[in-house]
Amino acid sequence: MSQTEHDRRIDYLEFPVADVALARRFYSSVFGWTFTDYGPSYSSFSDGRLSGGFRGGETASTGGPLVVIYAADLEAVASAVQAAGGHITRPTFEFPGGRRFHFRDPCGHELAVWSE
Repeated sequence: MSQTEHDRRIDYLEFPVADVALARRFYSSVFGWTFTDYGPSYSSFSDGRLSGGFRGGETASTGGPLVVIYAADLEAVASAVQAAGGHITRPTFEFPGGRRFHFRDPCGHELAVWSE
């Protein structure tokens, strides 16, 4: 990659997961991410703006950076998270600039979703 506009920007996120297929189903269902498989234990995703991957055969660890996803309809996404097997860990709350909730995906990662 020689694109200078990407210099020193986050380029890729990787999540350790025990079950790649479970991660794919959840994030495809809730957020519409697309995937490219590289064997049974790795799947790359794209959300249309940022890319990353799910590294299989590992377990999620708690703590670390919080990935925050934007949603135009916060309530619809919260419902979709729960319907797809995720768990709301912090119900919707207000903060300067908007509202957000936190959730744990079926693989054990905690993320957040925000909206204006």
